[in-house]
Amino acid sequence: MDFVKIVIDTKGGDKGAATMIKGAAMALEKHPQLSVLLLGDEAFISAECAKLQMPADRVEILDAPGEITNYDSPAEAMFQKTDSSMLRGVSALARREDLFGMITTGNTGVLITAAIRYLSGTERVRPALAAVLPAQTGGFTCLVDTGATVDCTPPILHHFARLGSDLMKNMYGIAAPRVGLLSNGSESSKGNKLVKETYPLLRDDQSLCFVGNIEGNNALSGDCDVLVCDGFAGNQVLKVTEGTATRIITDVMKYAYRTGSDEVKKLGAHLMSVYDIGSLGGGIILGAAKPVIKARGSAGEEAVVNTAAMLLNMAANKAVFAQDKNKV
Repeated sequence: MDFVKIVIDTKGGDKGAATMIKGAAMALEKHPQLSVLLLGDEAFISAECAKLQMPADRVEILDAPGEITNYDSPAEAMFQKTDSSMLRGVSALARREDLFGMITTGNTGVLITAAIRYLSGTERVRPALAAVLPAQTGGFTCLVDTGATVDCTPPILHHFARLGSDLMKNMYGIAAPRVGLLSNGSESSKGNKLVKETYPLLRDDQSLCFVGNIEGNNALSGDCDVLVCDGFAGNQVLKVTEGTATRIITDVMKYAYRTGSDEVKKLGAHLMSVYDIGSLGGGIILGAAKPVIKARGSAGEEAVVNTAAMLLNMAANKAVFAQDKNKV
């Protein structure tokens, strides 16, 4: 069997290395075609792997005693914490042909900087952080950018549209992904200065299937396959969507337990399975030569399993991420 080998950074998450290792064990059990390279404290990882009886022939361990925290600046971390699990992981991913992709819960800024340094090739492109979210129609919408670049120019948003379109083509086999531009109105005249100046760039690009402006209430309606915005707005869309979904599901479950209704409990469980964004996987760094997924800091075992499944899906579809070589 040809294995798909992925890197899992065991450090940087809120729930500790043991949670990441257990998630890796669950992913190996669920996906027989998967193998992993675990980075972190070698002695601890070895002990946890033995405890979980993980298959030795599908697990490799790379010692990385250093750790990047959420308080580290990208510039300082890149030079002062070269022994960290995150940087050693991205470096290994860039050097080794047998490694397909990487999962980490660590510092987003440092991760993006590392992706630019190690995974951008000779023609570096501006990376974007994309989230693939469930749409009302049953498909998915790629929201890009969700926080990598908060201050954008029209060419940058145009670049993000191409990256998001390439992802949806490669990952889901959509021949012509519909691209929308986040705005405060559907008319072409609506939006702030950035949106108004970006609109004609997307409209006139014949390689894109641009469907116009998309309002926030239709972000996940299924009206577009790719929704383009600056990182500040995208991050707010992501968090407001998750917060609203969590509030609704919590109220449904409270009602279910107050009334004792099994049907309402089933409804709550169904809603949780669809809208638990934290368990869907993580943000995908677009513009890198290999897929790197930034899972949430609070990610648990199931998130690791689902994120590994995302990478396997990309491998099966031979997803390519650094296709747009325009420098912006």
